[in-house]
Amino acid sequence: MLATVQSAALHGIKAVPVQVEVNSGESGDPRLILVGLPDAAVKESNDRVFSALSTSGFRPPRTRTTINLAPGDLRKEGPIYDLPIALGILASTQQMSHPSRLQSYVIAGELGLSGATRPVRGALAMAILAKESGKEGILLPPASAKEAALVEGLSVFSVESLEQAYLFLENKIELKPLHHTSSAQSYSDIKEGIDFHEIKGQLALRRAVEIAVAGGHNLIMIGPPGSGKSMIAKRIPAIMPKPSLEEFLEILSIHSAAGKTLDGTIKPLERPYRNPHHTISDVGLLGGGTIPGPGEISLAHNGVLFLDELPEFKRSALEVLRQPLEDRSVTISRSAGKITLPCGFILVAAMNPCPCGYLGDPKHECRCSPIQIQRYRSRISGPLLDRIDIHIEAPALSIEELLSEKPGESSEVIRSRIEAARQKQTLRFSQNHASNNAQMSLAQIQEHCAINDEMGDLLQQAMEQLSLSARAYDRILKVARTIADLEGVENIQPPHLMEAIQYRSLDRNLFY
Repeated sequence: MLATVQSAALHGIKAVPVQVEVNSGESGDPRLILVGLPDAAVKESNDRVFSALSTSGFRPPRTRTTINLAPGDLRKEGPIYDLPIALGILASTQQMSHPSRLQSYVIAGELGLSGATRPVRGALAMAILAKESGKEGILLPPASAKEAALVEGLSVFSVESLEQAYLFLENKIELKPLHHTSSAQSYSDIKEGIDFHEIKGQLALRRAVEIAVAGGHNLIMIGPPGSGKSMIAKRIPAIMPKPSLEEFLEILSIHSAAGKTLDGTIKPLERPYRNPHHTISDVGLLGGGTIPGPGEISLAHNGVLFLDELPEFKRSALEVLRQPLEDRSVTISRSAGKITLPCGFILVAAMNPCPCGYLGDPKHECRCSPIQIQRYRSRISGPLLDRIDIHIEAPALSIEELLSEKPGESSEVIRSRIEAARQKQTLRFSQNHASNNAQMSLAQIQEHCAINDEMGDLLQQAMEQLSLSARAYDRILKVARTIADLEGVENIQPPHLMEAIQYRSLDRNLFY
């Protein structure tokens, strides 16, 4: 008898439908045949499913049984098909009296040898697919069901075991669907973390960070070791506006597809903060693999990507950032398929002013020659530097600043100013694709960043003296627009433009 179960496969961060077809009672040697481009984890499901069926009190098939994962040209990976395969076997061997109910749900889940279900990757994407396909609901393991319940308008059922799923489909027990509202509320308990008031001194750096977050600008900090660059970077998510539910679903779908939600690494309604080591490979940063998946830049979507010791990263790894920084998406092509992933993040980078780190430090002598300094800084290409809007120096703290007990502004106070500036940008770009000043197109720059002749002459003089590129010209205007938004001013003023020009320090060949 032929039975069909609806399941799904992950393609990037989206789910595509997969039909699990089970045909038992075939003539031939009693064995299980699995086809449909399964990977090793899918092939191993035979043994897990047989053991789960036996320990749950069901009868494994005693004839030749063929299982097809359709479509056949789509590669299947992971143990997510254990539960649908087991239910398909029960329907095919006539151990279910209501096999037609299998068509009403999208079903996925890994099975333990005892028949208990285990969470799977991509639950959110599968729930979206089930809703778009008009299914009655989706059956998932408990941890994955909580994630899927964020999708509104879909009945999400949590099944703890193969036996419970069987009894529910047979109408022998009643399961209540998880409520969308209660699930969303359970994700909204934001825990208090590290705060900006712990930062001592560095007023100029704090100001630059506030501007960067307010406008979504990329930022690079240049300073000696111990000046607080990493400490400030870790606190940037605390001053970013809280993500909307739509933004959080985007974050969660990427982390779910990468398997990051299975061990609890994604925090409730918080923006991601990714801090990869400088030894990371191009694939680890950009994404990819045999079956393409998200990299660090996609895991930082709607959040912060912090690259500490920027010149220590491989040149090839840094150069792959150029296109994603412009397009806010990355396309990965492999033999197994081609996917496009979102990567709209704020790049925050940190570097020392020289190889020893003490160039310009009044308390330490720099041991680097001008050639060594030039070679060190040249590891960051001009085109990549052009895409970083704000360059800010982070000098070493004085003893007075270190001993000061006066707290700085809290993250909440800074975030309130940033949210006010972001609201202005939301109204400004309500009819356009941009969502903040950093994403403005050329036409939008001309419309919203108009400057008078006096400021035009000032900017032209700066361009000539600093040998800035046309891209840097646009970046200065965008940053000036953000500074004006923070002050609640409609038009860009000369002080806003002058401050924005000062944030191009790496364009100058400074050796102190």
